[in-house]
Amino acid sequence: MPAYVVVQVAVDDPAVYEKYKALAPPAIAAYGGRYIVRAGPSEILEGTWQPPRLVLLEFPTMQQARAWWASPEYAAAKALRQSCAETEMLLIEGFAPPTASG
Repeated sequence: MPAYVVVQVAVDDPAVYEKYKALAPPAIAAYGGRYIVRAGPSEILEGTWQPPRLVLLEFPTMQQARAWWASPEYAAAKALRQSCAETEMLLIEGFAPPTASG
């Protein structure tokens, strides 16, 4: 079952965050992850939520997403992000529609 990492980021130091953006993708890919959304324009449809930067990652499983987040491959990028931005991050199990047989 797929898993999604939803990240809201408020960048405090754009120069350092650019370094993070260069380091993060290979670590994400190493665990089967991919970007679904990477801070594109957003539009409020209901409510008032307007994150400064929103990222959505997809991983094949919850286990692979957890492994990426705790991995040595991501450690340096994570430390950079944590030093230059305020982050809210959720791991959410995806939905697998029922198959034709069941």
